[in-house]
Amino acid sequence: MTDADVTNERFHLALVGAPNSGKTSLFNALTGSRQKVANYAGVTVERKAGAFVTPAGRQVTLLDLPGTYSLRGRSPDEEITRDVVLGKRPGEAAPDLVLCIADATNLRLTLRLILELKRTGRPLLVVLNMFDIAQRRGVSIDVDAMSAALGVPVITSIAVKKAGVEQLRHRTDEFAANMPAVAAGDGWTPLSLSEMKALQREADRIIRETVTMPTKPDTLTTRVDAVVLHPVAGLAILALILFVMFQAVFSWAQPLMELLSDSFGALGTLVAQVLPEGILQSFLQNGLIAGVGSVLVFLPQIIIIFLFILLLEDFGYMARAAFLMDRIMGGAGLHGRAFIPLLSSFACAIPGIMATRVIDNRRDRLTTILIAPLMTCSARIPVYTLIISAFIPAETVWGWINLQGLVMFGLYVAGIGSALAASFVIKFFMWRDYQPAPFMLELPDYKLPRLKSIAIGVTTRAKMFLQRAGTTILSMMILIWFLASFPQAPAGAEGPAINYSLAAMIGKFLEPFFAPLGFNWQITVALIPGMAAREVAVGALGTVYAIEGGKEAADAIGQALASKWSLATALSFLAWFIFAPQCASTLAVIRRETGSTKWMVVTFLYMFALAYVASLITYTVAKAAGLG
Repeated sequence: MTDADVTNERFHLALVGAPNSGKTSLFNALTGSRQKVANYAGVTVERKAGAFVTPAGRQVTLLDLPGTYSLRGRSPDEEITRDVVLGKRPGEAAPDLVLCIADATNLRLTLRLILELKRTGRPLLVVLNMFDIAQRRGVSIDVDAMSAALGVPVITSIAVKKAGVEQLRHRTDEFAANMPAVAAGDGWTPLSLSEMKALQREADRIIRETVTMPTKPDTLTTRVDAVVLHPVAGLAILALILFVMFQAVFSWAQPLMELLSDSFGALGTLVAQVLPEGILQSFLQNGLIAGVGSVLVFLPQIIIIFLFILLLEDFGYMARAAFLMDRIMGGAGLHGRAFIPLLSSFACAIPGIMATRVIDNRRDRLTTILIAPLMTCSARIPVYTLIISAFIPAETVWGWINLQGLVMFGLYVAGIGSALAASFVIKFFMWRDYQPAPFMLELPDYKLPRLKSIAIGVTTRAKMFLQRAGTTILSMMILIWFLASFPQAPAGAEGPAINYSLAAMIGKFLEPFFAPLGFNWQITVALIPGMAAREVAVGALGTVYAIEGGKEAADAIGQALASKWSLATALSFLAWFIFAPQCASTLAVIRRETGSTKWMVVTFLYMFALAYVASLITYTVAKAAGLG
């Protein structure tokens, strides 16, 4: 085989490492924009693949495997990493070389993982990342001695520095030119607990022989953690960070949201001016344009909340937040790791449910999946804002607190409280005899976020949100338009044309069931597509009340509702959306994540029951108080 043949062959690398080891930063530095994110078949675990070219011109495919501490396969992430390394993942090429990324400042668990990887027989290269930080802290590592002790090549790298990346590209050429064919994984068996302990003892021995720690470690991390992890001050800091994050979501996003809303309103007006009145104009203006706009208008909020989450993760704070929340969440039957998925669910339940794969135990993971939809996602914000603006006066209480903002805060608290209460009930009735495993978490060192990695992460997640939510919401808006437009009113008909449509027929058929909640047929029609995507309920209300879209559409809807609904009905409507059955795309993710239709159905039914009972109680109490 000639040199040209070798360099034209595609070489497959797999990045393996513990969470927060700098693995993803190295992946982004190597591949740049030449990467794609999808899901592995059958699960919602992210598959991140990229490509780069070595100095010798060799084409390399690089796979960033989910972070893991072991190959035991206790979670979907670990299973994916194990199967890919062993070459047993259907449709995935076996790696020619495994790059194990180790945080040079914190080697203990990663060395055990390296010893596990060595047992697979797969060609292995260990990359000591953040080596410069370790040296600054007085940590001395004998790289040659560590390589000899492990029996695998060990190199140093600084993932965010160009020199470290180029060195890794050169080493890839060296390994590819001399790589023997290895049939790995055929004889591999999972390690028993005693074998895991033996490997950890071996890893500790290697560290003692090859790593010298400073006599008086007094790092920035330890000094900051003394405050951040304090049981009182730490929780106060966490609350402040969350307050700033949600203020940013609601305040910073507003100008961009208004710009997007005005742009789509102008586009709809242009269509109305260019095209004559009729089915085509109505379809384009009220179906396609309104549908796409209803998705894109919330994109700034999604970007901002993911920006905060990624920055906090990269900085090293998210692990501390999970540690702080462990005691509070443990009282409700939740694992400390559930904090991050539930926090993500404030943007959208889909990434929140996907994030539960960091939870090892299936029961803990399933509980978190079941309650994640109760968190107040951004899709509820348009509904809350519409009803609060229409029915709650814009005045202050106690001299300085905005009443509308107080009601919005109360709705968020109700969502969080209901999620914790639901978790407690699930634990009490379903898994009363189950005791969660102790929460063990390795806290990474603090480091400055890599802006390039953050930008790539935010862009990737924005695209995923548009792909998942956009198609569902767009199709629902088109469906609403069709139901509200056909059949058309007969000649000489009195009243709005929508009264003769399929939407009116469906709403009036279901109205007796929802009447005890104070809901008329128009509200009932809006609830149906709202189960597919909650924010569609706002557009649906505008449609069923025959209100034209445009720049002042939100105000017009609010005025119509204030004139047609009682305050008791408005409060009942808000109570419904605190617990409203989750959107269709999230239910589909629950089915894929749990591998069972049963839990998808359970989620829908229990949330529907909660919504109905909460609305019934709210409406009954409000009427008794004279608000009906």
